[in-house]
Amino acid sequence: MRRLSRIAAAGIATAALAVSVTACGGTSSDAAADKDKGGDAKAKGLALAYDVGGRGDQSFNDAAHAGMVKAEQDFKLTGKDVEPTDGESDADKVARLDQLAKQGYNPVIGVGFAYAPAIKEVAAKHPKTTFGIVDDETVQEKNVADLVFHEEQASYLAGIAAAMTSKSDHIGFVGGVDVPLIHKFEAGYVQGAQSVNPKIKIEKQYLTEKAEDGGFSSPNLGKEAAKGQIDKGADVVYAAAGLSGQGVIEAAAAAKKWAIGVDSDQYNQKPLAKYKDHILTSATKDVAGAVYNLVKSVQDGKPATGVVRADLGSDGVGLADSNPEFKGDAKVQKAIEKAKADIAAGKIKVKTTS
Repeated sequence: MRRLSRIAAAGIATAALAVSVTACGGTSSDAAADKDKGGDAKAKGLALAYDVGGRGDQSFNDAAHAGMVKAEQDFKLTGKDVEPTDGESDADKVARLDQLAKQGYNPVIGVGFAYAPAIKEVAAKHPKTTFGIVDDETVQEKNVADLVFHEEQASYLAGIAAAMTSKSDHIGFVGGVDVPLIHKFEAGYVQGAQSVNPKIKIEKQYLTEKAEDGGFSSPNLGKEAAKGQIDKGADVVYAAAGLSGQGVIEAAAAAKKWAIGVDSDQYNQKPLAKYKDHILTSATKDVAGAVYNLVKSVQDGKPATGVVRADLGSDGVGLADSNPEFKGDAKVQKAIEKAKADIAAGKIKVKTTS
C-alpha cells in the first residue's frame, strides 16, 4: 500500500515515507496518472484523504486507516492515503480528491466534515466514482455516501461511567473544536452523567473555534485544558478532540485521575500504553467498519449512497471495556447495559445539543 505519512504533533506517528510529493498530496508518479475513466474499482482500490491531525492520532484518522487496511487485505486491493497540509483551503481539498478520482481510486473517502464542500464539487465531476465522507450528511449527491454516527449515544454511556466512577462528583469535558458535531459528544455526556447525579459538577471547554486553529491536532492544548479542569477538582475527564485528546490523557495520568478516550479504543493504542492505567474507557465509533463497508459495497457492484448512520443498535458506536478495572465494576456495567437497552427501545432520547 502506498502511503504518505507525517510525524504527528505528539511525536508518536509513523515516519514519513521518502517520496516526491505533488501539491495535491500524491506521489510524482501519480501526477502522470491515467486519464479519468470515472473511477474503476477493479483497477485500483480505495483512497483515504485524512482529516486534521492525520495518521497517528490514535483516534479518528487511525480508525479510518484500520478499515482501509482490512479492505486491502480482504479484497486484495491497492489503497492510498494522503495527509492534509497545515492551513489548506477547500480548493486544496478539491484538487486532492480530483486527482485521486482521476487516478482510478474507487471509493474516494474524505475523513471528516471539513471535506464536505470539496466532496460535493468533485463528486459532480466524477459520477462513476463513489465518494464517501465521514461525519457529514449535507452532501446529497447520487454517488456520495454520508457516513455518520450517533456519537451522542456512546457519549451518554461515557457520562454514566464518569459519574459513577468519580469520587468527587466533579467531572470534565474537553472538546476539540466548537462545532455542532462535538456538541453532540458534550450533550450526550452531560445527559448521561446527570442521569446518575443531577447535581454533578461538569467542567466544559472547547480548545478552538475553528479546526484550522489546531483544536483537533494540538496535544499541548488538550493537556493544558485537562490540567485546568483537574486543578478545579474534576477526577474524570472526557476528550472529544482527536489528536489533542492525547494531551488530555497525559494530564489525567500525571494527576492519577481518569481519562475517557474517544473514537478508537484508546486503552489498546500502543503509543498510549504508558497511560493506559488511567484510561477508564473510550466512547467508540466504528469508522473502520464504515470505511470497510463502503469499499465492500463498491466491490460488490452495489455502491452504498445517501446517509449511512450507525448507532448503538448496530454496534456502530459503543463504550470500550478493555480496561479490566472498568469491565470488572459490576455496578457500572449493569447501569450501562440498562441505558443501552433503554436507548435502543426509545425510552431514553439522547440529546444532540446542550
